[in-house]
Amino acid sequence: MRICELKEKEVINICDCRRIGCVADLEINCEKGCIEAIIVPETGRFCGLFGKNSEYVIPWKCICQIGPDIILVEVKLEDVLVKCKL
Repeated sequence: MRICELKEKEVINICDCRRIGCVADLEINCEKGCIEAIIVPETGRFCGLFGKNSEYVIPWKCICQIGPDIILVEVKLEDVLVKCKL
C-alpha cells in the first residue's frame, strides 16, 4: 500500500463509532524502517492549514484493520490529541 492510498481512507474509532478524519501524515521510525503512527488533523482544519491547531497522533499498534475505504482504530481521543506548535 502506498502513502497516497492511506491518505484517501477515513479513520473511524471503534470505541464510539466516531469519524476522526482522514490521514494527513505518517510518523516513521527511520532506524527501524517502520511506521510509528498515523496523523489525522482535528476536525475543522483544511489541508492542515486553517482551523484548530491540533491533531490526533494515533499509534500504529492502535490500528485494528485497514479496509478498502476506512481505517478502524481503537483509541481514547483525549489520549492521542496533540497541540501543534506554530
